[in-house]
Amino acid sequence: MEKTRNSTIVGLKELRDRFPEYIKNIERGESFIVVKHSRPVFKISPVGEAELWETVIDFTTIKPGGVDIDDILARL
Repeated sequence: MEKTRNSTIVGLKELRDRFPEYIKNIERGESFIVVKHSRPVFKISPVGEAELWETVIDFTTIKPGGVDIDDILARL
């Protein structure tokens, strides 16, 4: 494993062998550039919540604990 300016370079075999450890590091915010035969293949980085989910409506702001789905469906 080698450190660059913003990411850590890791070999594909090492990633496979120690995958659970790398997942924990990614969850802590680390990024990794994965190389195979000394060539970059892909980059693994954490997904920010803003990138993954778009909040359309937060029903907990309407009623603490949320809103019953059957009530919503009945009104449609």
